[in-house]
Amino acid sequence: MQRFGPYAIAVLLALASLVGLAFSLWFALPLLFFGALAALGTHDVLQTRHAILRNYPLMGHLRFVFEGFRPEIRQYLIESDADEEPFSREQRSLIYQRAKGVEDKRPFGTRRRVYDSGFEWLTHSAVPTKVENSDFRVTVGGPDCKQPYDASIFNISAMSFGALSSNAILALNTGAKKGGFAQDTGEGGISRYHIEGGGDLIYEIGSGYYGCRTSEGRFDPVRYRDQAAKPQVKMIELKLSQGAKPGHGGMLPAAKITPEIAEARGVPMGVDCISPAAHPEFSTPIEMMEFIGQLRELSNGKPVGFKLCIGHRREFMCMVRAMIETGIVPDYIVIDGKEGGTGAAPVEFADHLGMPLVEGLTFAHNTLRGAGLRNKLRLGASGKLVTSFQILKAMALGADWANSARGFMMAVGCIQGQACHTNHCPVGVATQDPLRARALDVPTKSERVVRFHANTLHAIAEMTGAAGLDHPTQFLPNHLLMRERDRDMVTGDEIYPYLPEGFLLNDAETHPAEQGYRQRWERSKPDSFRPFDLSY
Repeated sequence: MQRFGPYAIAVLLALASLVGLAFSLWFALPLLFFGALAALGTHDVLQTRHAILRNYPLMGHLRFVFEGFRPEIRQYLIESDADEEPFSREQRSLIYQRAKGVEDKRPFGTRRRVYDSGFEWLTHSAVPTKVENSDFRVTVGGPDCKQPYDASIFNISAMSFGALSSNAILALNTGAKKGGFAQDTGEGGISRYHIEGGGDLIYEIGSGYYGCRTSEGRFDPVRYRDQAAKPQVKMIELKLSQGAKPGHGGMLPAAKITPEIAEARGVPMGVDCISPAAHPEFSTPIEMMEFIGQLRELSNGKPVGFKLCIGHRREFMCMVRAMIETGIVPDYIVIDGKEGGTGAAPVEFADHLGMPLVEGLTFAHNTLRGAGLRNKLRLGASGKLVTSFQILKAMALGADWANSARGFMMAVGCIQGQACHTNHCPVGVATQDPLRARALDVPTKSERVVRFHANTLHAIAEMTGAAGLDHPTQFLPNHLLMRERDRDMVTGDEIYPYLPEGFLLNDAETHPAEQGYRQRWERSKPDSFRPFDLSY
């Protein structure tokens, strides 16, 4: 309650000054001063536009005072951004502008160091096209899918109720409903706030099987069938790992489990909620594909896929071999880059475990091409994708659509206070404190979610047209260029080429990059994730 302290003091001093008028008219001066502060604080608590002011009446204005200096110091801030920052200030500014519907154009050209090594850009055409409709869609559902889903190419990535507040979940899902795109539930299950919002859902199932588990924490087919039958559930996603902490389990302490969280996850109150590092329902690639087949059958043919951050590349090839062996091909795979975020992760995991998105996506895309399966499933991408350029880059490298968590978190008001794991989120996004969560006004923030999605797709349409294309799925690696060293530039297809279809299934080598893939393919097997030897 200390965040309301200055407001409470202003109210008390205003009341004391009012009483003092009975003794001296000099008390009129402090009454005017403290009365004005008390009135401003009251307005802060009651207004719905700024969550920071609702949670920090009076004191929250200091943040906006400092923001007022931004035009003067903005260039310095951009140039002094540390590589270790979770998001650059320029990216945050772009997200907020698109979410609020504020003009995002600026004078004086690029503020990027275009001659630095690593600078990237997309090629444009001398004969640009006019892309009228920016509601870009991709159909997800393979040959065995009975209920394919016409998905937006930009959706809300996995964030669980429990990690996010009830108001944050409701604002996101309400925005997804209005904007016609989907929200991934995260592994925390389907909450009443997902249902209340009415938006399309991607039901994520992690190793804890929340929402479809037995009392012992194993998979419950009956409960799963009931969850998958919900009309809002459009796709099911089996989570193997996430980029921020791949290979790491989790625990929600009993003290943090509320009745609503227990309801969504199907866990009892007063007991620690454990998510094991590995799935207990399968231990081999073939068993994994059989489990995916079971999930699809129990869902009456809805699209079923899995999400992972690429680790041992041979293990992913084992999964692909199992697809060929069993004939069970998932409808989609989401590749999560190690740059993906989370509310809390061990520092070493977040910094140095797992494969970044570009490398992971390229490897998965080419492996599926080499096995002749790429045209039978869709590829999603996630991991710090918030701008139109980042999304188009991922699509040029093989993705069919992109998911974003941080972008949509910022759209509902996240200021990256990095207090997610403390329950003290200053804007009510990542907290289970009802008083803090109250600051997030659902109607206002859901509109920002809609605008962020729509304005990002509009920017994608403009960039697609500038490249002379009709749809963002037409972008290829050769549309991407990057500066390798001073004065040297390379095209994306030189570094991230599309390898030939079916090359892993024949002996004819046509590209130098095939050799590394072939070596791992020979060491992979469909009936075990374990290697023949210790060479990965």
